[in-house]
Amino acid sequence: MEDGILKNISKHILLNDEERSLFNSLLSCKTLPKKTLVLQADQDCRYLSYVSSGALRSYYVDREGRESTIMFAIADWWITDMYCYLNRKPAMMHIETIEKSTIFQLSRANFDQLLEAVPKFEKFFRIMMQNAYTREQLRVMENLSLTAEERYHSFVMKYPQIVRQVTKKQIASYLGITPEFLSTLKKPEI
Repeated sequence: MEDGILKNISKHILLNDEERSLFNSLLSCKTLPKKTLVLQADQDCRYLSYVSSGALRSYYVDREGRESTIMFAIADWWITDMYCYLNRKPAMMHIETIEKSTIFQLSRANFDQLLEAVPKFEKFFRIMMQNAYTREQLRVMENLSLTAEERYHSFVMKYPQIVRQVTKKQIASYLGITPEFLSTLKKPEI
């Protein structure tokens, strides 16, 4: 199981046996059933999670109880409420499993220990956060410049695996449209 996360890391940094061993010792592994909350809003955001298998989503619930999907995370992706994790703040969003999922979690204390003991992880997490920031910036630009139909087709092209793992309602929530409107747009891809 740990091979996947080590392969993910090796895309950006190379670890020796001692560094791999330390990293593995700092992780906790959980296999969770569908619809399990990994993080709840207002809870301490103490973990960064790597998805080994399955799928998760983060979402925000507004005052009227409406959910807005912030992001999805499928196998080989990382997920947390990054602002709150890094700044030791209570979570602003929820993270739940969409299907049975296995995740590896790195606590904030172990994250700090890892960066101190293996400085090259600074590079890995910098690259990961740069990629996440870039992805979110492009998403904001698409939301400002594309029609709902164009956003939907862009999502389907970029994330065909996610389309197969999540519900239409969750995709609509991510795109900021109603499920009914999405059903008028849908193509055979979903």
